[in-house]
Amino acid sequence: MQETLAYALELMNETLAAAIVVIAASLALYNLTRSFDNRVARTSGIVLGFMTIAYLVDTFTALGPTPGTYQAMLRVQWIGIAYMPVALYHLSDALLATTGLPSRGRRKRVIRILYAISTVFLIAAAFTDTLLTPVRLIPEFSTFGLVYGVKAGPVLPAYLVHFFGATVAAFINVQRARKRCLARSTRRRMGYLQVAMLTPAFGIFPFSLLLGQGSEFTLTGLFLVNLTNVIVVFMLLFLAYPLSFFGSRIPDRVVKVDLMRFILRGPATALLALVVITFTAPATRILGLPGQDFMPFAVVAVVLGWQWGIALALPFLERRLVYGGEDADQLEKLQNLSERLLTRSDLLQLLEATLSSTCDYLRVNSAFVAGLSDSAPEVIAAVGSIRPSAALLAEETATIDQLLRNGVDELHIATWHTYWLMPLYSLRSDTSELVGFMGIQARAVEVDLDEDDAAMLKTFTRRASGALDDMRLQTDVYAALEGLLPQIVLTRTAAAELEYAQGRDGTAPKAIDVDTEQFREQVRAALRHYWGGPGLSSSTLLDMQIVKDALPANDNNAVRALRSVLQQAIERQKPDGAPKSTAPEWMIYNIVQMRFVDKMKVREAAYKLSMSEPDFYRKQLIAVYAVADTLLAMETERLNGTAD
Repeated sequence: MQETLAYALELMNETLAAAIVVIAASLALYNLTRSFDNRVARTSGIVLGFMTIAYLVDTFTALGPTPGTYQAMLRVQWIGIAYMPVALYHLSDALLATTGLPSRGRRKRVIRILYAISTVFLIAAAFTDTLLTPVRLIPEFSTFGLVYGVKAGPVLPAYLVHFFGATVAAFINVQRARKRCLARSTRRRMGYLQVAMLTPAFGIFPFSLLLGQGSEFTLTGLFLVNLTNVIVVFMLLFLAYPLSFFGSRIPDRVVKVDLMRFILRGPATALLALVVITFTAPATRILGLPGQDFMPFAVVAVVLGWQWGIALALPFLERRLVYGGEDADQLEKLQNLSERLLTRSDLLQLLEATLSSTCDYLRVNSAFVAGLSDSAPEVIAAVGSIRPSAALLAEETATIDQLLRNGVDELHIATWHTYWLMPLYSLRSDTSELVGFMGIQARAVEVDLDEDDAAMLKTFTRRASGALDDMRLQTDVYAALEGLLPQIVLTRTAAAELEYAQGRDGTAPKAIDVDTEQFREQVRAALRHYWGGPGLSSSTLLDMQIVKDALPANDNNAVRALRSVLQQAIERQKPDGAPKSTAPEWMIYNIVQMRFVDKMKVREAAYKLSMSEPDFYRKQLIAVYAVADTLLAMETERLNGTAD
């Protein structure tokens, strides 16, 4: 009975050690890939990396390596054990600096000294017996064959002083950082972190050196080791929560949802697969089944079932744990908007399908839908090889308009060249607003539709009208979003600046300190709404000093002042000499002038500049960034007192 219990505890210990490796490595990669430029994320990655190394050795030795390899791995494990105290202190220093209390040099020197001391202990553990000595053990209940333990050396007391000193100092630093938190939520998270960051120290501490040789292989020792590992697993997950907010630019609710999805779909899935792999063979032996053959099917079944369960449970978990009350209602509206909006490609596919059905039913080869714009009708979708050119539509705009308004019969079908034209009216407007027209290849000189043909054609035109309506409405929605989203400047990073006490150094703020990516998005929105729209009228660029300086010359109209400043930035892109439409040095100026000032369509501007549309889009982004950088340089010159 005791041997069976020991076997179960050892198997559980092996599983928990592997689970800690999976969780620690996953969280390290998660933090580093999301916000590598953030110091807290980088230092937390160091802590989790050392923890991964230590527990990875435990997992490896459970596989039964040769005696030489076993002893070598016990020494390699000290890479994690030796550096863990200084890594914790390093993380605490990063947290303290985040709250506005950066090191003046003293803490940095302490970190370097602690890393040097940890390196000395690592060398002592790896190449000498002064810190530990591997010893062959024959524990009473071990069922895994070859087992080695460690015997304490004379240098161990010095390491214990180093370990507890650095860990206590790290705890004190986090307490100082917690006191500097102004927001209640930030103070709470820092408190979570203060407790949870002791987990790596608690889990990695070499208790076996203090408790005696082989004590970890007794029933009591195995039980305590398993209990410790369970606590470490839960505390690591608890540690992930406060760490995920540092360096993040997204709102808190998105951070929580992102973390929950990552844990459920990543580490949790891996742990389930690990448990199935570890326990399938022993369980199937009891049932008399071939465990190794059954294992792949069991793993696949559990993983698929878990993912299916996550898909069902996530909406409920998000509502219960993240969203509530008014937030849930707002989220539902945003999700409904996302689900109901179609892209332009979706609507074009719908129009093409409608035109194809029309051609099939009327037994003709070509049809098109054109939208009405300020200048001339524009073909939006077409099927077949015959379609009117843009030049013909522009030349006969007035004629087409008269035909559409004076057509015959209920469908107002008019004959124009080799087409039958039918007006498309808005389905949302009570005033029968004309939004475009459908053109069908004429199958006869005179309209020869019978009653069934007319009824079906009426259905097709109604579908086309609805698609044009949606296209116009969603264009307005996208335009509004494009203008308003860049103005939402209170990102997670900006909020963090308000959650901590100010720095102690008393230095003045920089003359200009902006998020370059966000600034470029604001300039892009302002250019797209150059002649009017929220991207210009609601822009945070209105607060720039160069815009305020331009107010008197623009009748104190802020929008006109911003437009004039944008024009100055655009003019600075113009090279010397005569204008050339295809010269590389004129590319930036030509693109910005044509697209935003002259309001040319992409197709027309790309044609004039001898570019493909994909190439034009790429270079348009470069041009917008050039204008944004110029605008930022102009503001910097003004704030530094060097502007003309």
